[in-house]
Amino acid sequence: MSESTRQSPRVTAKDVARVSGVSQTTVSFVLNGTAGHVSQETRERVREAARTLGYVPNGSAQALRKGASRIVLLNVEGIPTGSGLGSYIRGLDAELASHQHVLLVLHGHLSSQALSDVAQTVSARAVIDLGDAGHADAIVTGTETSLTAFSAQADVPVRYLVERGHRHIATVLPDTAELRALAGLRERLMRQAADTAGLADCPTLVLPGDPEAAGEQLRAFRAGHPEVTALAAYNDDTALVTLAAMRNLGLRAPEDLAVIGFDDTPHGALFSPALTTVRLDAEALGRIAARDALGLSTAGFAPEPARVIVRQSG
Repeated sequence: MSESTRQSPRVTAKDVARVSGVSQTTVSFVLNGTAGHVSQETRERVREAARTLGYVPNGSAQALRKGASRIVLLNVEGIPTGSGLGSYIRGLDAELASHQHVLLVLHGHLSSQALSDVAQTVSARAVIDLGDAGHADAIVTGTETSLTAFSAQADVPVRYLVERGHRHIATVLPDTAELRALAGLRERLMRQAADTAGLADCPTLVLPGDPEAAGEQLRAFRAGHPEVTALAAYNDDTALVTLAAMRNLGLRAPEDLAVIGFDDTPHGALFSPALTTVRLDAEALGRIAARDALGLSTAGFAPEPARVIVRQSG
């Protein structure tokens, strides 16, 4: 075949994403007319890139999109559903059901392209991506509100510890890739609370799930940060790993280190010392996310403020 007759490679959504500087998920939802909370500036950038490249949408995907179903996708990216996320999903599912929609929950890591493919296959009405949404270019319908609201009160543990007189507080994150987006957002909010309280520093301790290995990490952390008197954990599971690691090192809570969790999971109350934690009105957050994804008013659906459940650890 001569150079003049050879066909150019077909332009794909991946090419549009690369040129416009956003994710393929965002490209898919902008070009399919379901961009939701994507900013107008981003929408225009995506459309301009598509026009410049001569992008032609896949015909079958377009056909599916035109007959958008009553399915809403929730990608939880491996976040444990036993935490506040379980209540969040219940609220999301109940509110969608009241408007004749069905919730489809996806677990495990999905690339932006894989999530886009699933959404197109089922002709999803909306996608809420708690895994990829930590990146600004991956916002799709319902995601920005959901992820932010689900973490918006992550400053409560730090404020509580400051009120108890602690001036050197560290955040504790799990060494789990699946939780990176949500954990990263909660960490930033906890750091902001520390800054607002005028704390000099708010170091981060990353702990593996194994208590023995976590103990070694904690030992090294305390050697480098002997001034720290309190730990604000990403969630209850991480807080319980912290308490187990402390026990292995002969440390006591709250005498040596105060520890507070987040999400108020049932097993936190069964540990010794019982875990101080934060309770969210996650079900209301789920209902708000559902209405937001469907384009309905969220007036009157404000969640109850987060509150600290004070027990023995902090």
